[in-house]
Amino acid sequence: MKKRTVIDLVACMLIFLFIYTSLSKLNDIYRFQAAIKQSPLIGDRSVFFSWAIPITELIISLFLVIPRTRLLGIFGSFLLMLLFTGYIGYMIAFTPQLPCQCGGVLKDMTWTQHLFFNIGFTILALTGILLHRNRAESQFNSFNVA
Repeated sequence: MKKRTVIDLVACMLIFLFIYTSLSKLNDIYRFQAAIKQSPLIGDRSVFFSWAIPITELIISLFLVIPRTRLLGIFGSFLLMLLFTGYIGYMIAFTPQLPCQCGGVLKDMTWTQHLFFNIGFTILALTGILLHRNRAESQFNSFNVA
């Protein structure tokens, strides 16, 4: 399978994830806001984060759709997934009462399942970065052939 095809597949999976989760959050914004308000890390900033998270997910999805900004979108995906994964890890380790904050299909996952799900998508985004980088290097090297 060509690197470009794999990169496109990674981008499609990330687009689907972020559009699905952002629309799910926006569809029931007040429930999402109430859930994250229970978080010891977010608490009083729940109004800001309840809008910032899905909007960020949609912006990253837009970057992933546009070929010229795809690498930026993959980097954004990696950073966002890293933050989400760290947040879930923190919550599992240090919070006795874990509020449900997800919508759609993801709300049926346990926190531990969600942690592994996020780790998988973090690795997927990292794979996209590495493949994109390797693809760019091989294209550059093909121009330097004497």
